[in-house]
Amino acid sequence: MRAIQISEFGEKAELRQVDAPEPTPGPGEVLVDVKAAGVNYADLLMCRGTYGGKRPLPFTPGFEAAGVVAEIGEGVTDWKPGQRVMGTVLRQTCACYAEKARMPAWLLLPVPAHMSFEEAGAFTEVFITAQLALHEFGRLKAGETVLVHAAAGGVGTAAVQVAKAAGARVFGTASTDEKLRRVKELGADVLINYAQQDFLEEVKKHTDGKGVDLVLDSVGGEVFEKSLRSMRTLGRVVSFGTSAGKEGTVQPMSLRHHAITVSGFSFGSLSVASPEIVKRAMGAVEKLLESRKVRAVVGHAMPLQEAAAAFSLFINRGNFGKTVLLP
Repeated sequence: MRAIQISEFGEKAELRQVDAPEPTPGPGEVLVDVKAAGVNYADLLMCRGTYGGKRPLPFTPGFEAAGVVAEIGEGVTDWKPGQRVMGTVLRQTCACYAEKARMPAWLLLPVPAHMSFEEAGAFTEVFITAQLALHEFGRLKAGETVLVHAAAGGVGTAAVQVAKAAGARVFGTASTDEKLRRVKELGADVLINYAQQDFLEEVKKHTDGKGVDLVLDSVGGEVFEKSLRSMRTLGRVVSFGTSAGKEGTVQPMSLRHHAITVSGFSFGSLSVASPEIVKRAMGAVEKLLESRKVRAVVGHAMPLQEAAAAFSLFINRGNFGKTVLLP
C-alpha cells in the first residue's frame, strides 16, 4: 500500500511516499480503508521529534482518518466491514497517512450520511479537543464569554461552533481580515485581527473592562500570559498547545487576586489516562453533528503525496480550518 514516511527527525524531515506493508488489526482494533486523513499541527511536531518523544524510524505520521471498515480485530463487536467511520488513533500508533490504517475501535465514530469523507477526515480530532477544552476543562455555561485564540485553525473553527451551540458569546482571533470574515460565518461575535490589534485591549473594550469568562489557548508564550490578564474574576484559562514554541509563565499572586483557574490537557495523554472522559466528549460531539449544529471546515484537500505541502500551510499560516490528505 502507499504510505508517507520519514526516515529522520527534524525541521527538514523529508516526507516520502513509499510502498509499505499493509497493517493487520490487533485485538480491539479496526482496519480502515482510508479515504481522507486529517492533518494536524501535532503531526508536524511529531516529524520534528518534539511531540511526546520520538517514534522508531521509519515513521508514518497521522493520527486521524476517515474511511471504510475493511477488517475487524479480535473482540470488536461495534463495527462491521463496509461501515463508514472516522476517528483517531493513540499517539504511539499514528500511521494514518496511508491507504490503510489500524485504529482502536473505541476511538471511532460513524460517518453520517450527509457527511463526505473529506469532512469526516477533518472532524474528529478538532471537535473532540474543542469539546474537552470548553466543557470538560472550561466548564462553559450559556451566556458566558469565551476567547478562542487561533480561531481560524482546526480546533479554533470547531471551538467557535461548539461554544455558540452552548449559548456563549465568542471572541475570535486570527491573523487576517479574510480569515476573520470566515470565522464570523461560523458564529463568532467579536473579531480580533491580532496582527493589527491588541487582543487584550479589544477584550477589555468589548466587556466594559471586565474581561472574558473563559480563554482557550493553543499558542502559549506571551499570548498565554496576556490571556491571564484578559480574564474577569473567577475566569478560566484552558491550555492545550504551544504553537508559539514557548510556554507561558504564571504568577500565582495574580491567580489568587482574581480567583482565576488555569488548567490544561493533551488529547493523546487523556486517551490513555482517562478514556472515559474522551468517550464522554465523543458522545457529545456526535450529538452536535447529528443535530447539524456544527460542521467540519475543510480548507484544503490534497493528494497523499503532497503531505509536505500540507505541512507548509501550517508553517506559513496559510490554512483555514483543516487540511486533509486523500490517498
